[in-house]
Amino acid sequence: MKVSVVTPNYNGEKFLKAFFSSLNQDCDCIGEVIIIDNGSTDKSREFIKNNSFNFPVNLIENNQNRGFSPAVNQGIRAAKYEYIFSLNNDTEVKKGSIKALCELISSSGDIFSVQAKMLQYNNKELIDDVGDEYNLLAWTKKIGENHNSNEYNDVFEIFSSCAGAAMYKKSLLEEIGMFDDNFFAYMEDVDLALRSRINGYRNLACPQAIVYHIGSATSGSRYNEFKVRLAARNNVWVVYKNLPIPLKVLNFIFLFLGFLIKYIFFVKKGFGPIYLSGLKEGLSTRNQIDKVKFNWKNTKNYFKIEYRLIINTIKFLKR
Repeated sequence: MKVSVVTPNYNGEKFLKAFFSSLNQDCDCIGEVIIIDNGSTDKSREFIKNNSFNFPVNLIENNQNRGFSPAVNQGIRAAKYEYIFSLNNDTEVKKGSIKALCELISSSGDIFSVQAKMLQYNNKELIDDVGDEYNLLAWTKKIGENHNSNEYNDVFEIFSSCAGAAMYKKSLLEEIGMFDDNFFAYMEDVDLALRSRINGYRNLACPQAIVYHIGSATSGSRYNEFKVRLAARNNVWVVYKNLPIPLKVLNFIFLFLGFLIKYIFFVKKGFGPIYLSGLKEGLSTRNQIDKVKFNWKNTKNYFKIEYRLIINTIKFLKR
């Protein structure tokens, strides 16, 4: 089995040497590495062009920063292989991890994506993310964040794979749609996961695959104006796009509380007006987003999604 590794890059020259060196360890599994450069002004492109690697490297050069979602979609369209490994540039992949992801995703036809166990680059005993959960409050929660890496060793189902280190099937991406270009960045993987679940597919965590992740390398920090506004806007779009009217009505009070509590949280962080502007933008521009068309054959899957949202909310409140 061969894999197309798809990686957006924006001024990530300082990460590329370690990134490519780690991929060289799994070169037998890699059919190609596709780097989509989003208008970098450092020497990222020169580094790629002037070095040789143990696999073909396809450099796609954009003249501006088109964002994560459009860049990954460019890579997916250019990919020659069925298995797409979406991987951030600020990562290092442990030997054998790509093979582990391939073996898991190919084990069943109803698996849409598999997520690597992402560990913190500067503290490799702690988890960064081993999958994402989504709940009735429209909150996304990293599974295992800051927990010891030994706490998650078995394959388990997750709501969504984090696109920073996740493998997808190209055929299924072409079936249900790729990342939504409108999102630019943030929440695009949750949107994709919801669509996969609506269509009856599963997303799994693969703890045998290890990826060391620096985190916030491109955006610069965990919270900043750009990130807060975009995430708020996109979260509105996720709800509008994927939940049919009955579920919107059923979950309205939880959604309202979720956005309200988030607003209060960001007020305390000094980003209240920015978060509010993101919500307003999401509501005012929602009609530019293509809604998922309701299909009666997927009714059972909507019930499953609602059940998972309830369970995730209960888990969160118990913490």
